Amino acid sequence: MDSGSRANPNSINEGSSSATAPVPMDSQQGGAGELSSSPAHPPSRYESQKRRDWNTFLQYLKNHKPPLTLSRCSGAHVIEFLKYLDQFGKTKVHVTACPYFGHANPPDPCSCPLKQAWGSLDALIGRLRAAYEENGGRPESNPFGTRAVRIYLREVRGGQAKARGIPYEKKKRKRPSTTAVSAASGTQPPGGAAGDGSCGGTTANDGTVTAAATTNSV
Repeated sequence: MDSGSRANPNSINEGSSSATAPVPMDSQQGGAGELSSSPAHPPSRYESQKRRDWNTFLQYLKNHKPPLTLSRCSGAHVIEFLKYLDQFGKTKVHVTACPYFGHANPPDPCSCPLKQAWGSLDALIGRLRAAYEENGGRPESNPFGTRAVRIYLREVRGGQAKARGIPYEKKKRKRPSTTAVSAASGTQPPGGAAGDGSCGGTTANDGTVTAAATTNSV
C-alpha cells in the first residue's frame, strides 16, 4: 500500500501459499488431449493481485479464532479483516490531539499510528468482491458488498481526509454538449437549432481514487 514497505507474509498483496482455496487461474487453452500451439498467456497484474488477496483472506479465515468458513463470513468479519490489516499499514494517520492533525505535510515526525490508506482498502474490497463471485459465491450473499462494509470505508475515507489534510474528491469530466453531438450526427438538437446556447453538464468520474501507496500493504 504505502511506499517503502516490503513484502510481508501477512500482507494482503503477498497472499499466502497455504490458503485452502486459491482462485482459479485463467482457463487453459485447448481441450483435453489437445496440444496448444502457443503458450498460455500469463495472468494480468490485476488477476495476480486478486488471487493473492483472495488466498490471504482465506488464510485469515483459517487462522481466525474460532476458525471461520467462507459460508459463515459476514460484513462484520470483513471489517474485522480490514482493521487487522492496519498493523501492516504505512500511512500516517494523525490523532486528534496531534499538533499536525489536518496537516498534509507536517514539518516533523510524530508518534501517530500507521494504517492502511483508504484508497488501498477500497481497491482491495473491489478485488475480493469480484473474487468471491468468481469462486462460486452468490452476489446477494457477497460479504464484501454489504452496506456495513461500504459505511466503514466511507468513515475511513472521511477520517483520514481530516487527519491527513488530504481531501478525497472524485475527478469530474465534461460531457460533450448536445450541440456538438447533434452536429457530429447530422441531427438538430431538441428544443432549438444548433447554437441556441444549450450546453452539457458535468458528471463525476466513476474511476477509483488512486491512493499514494505501493503494492506491498493491501
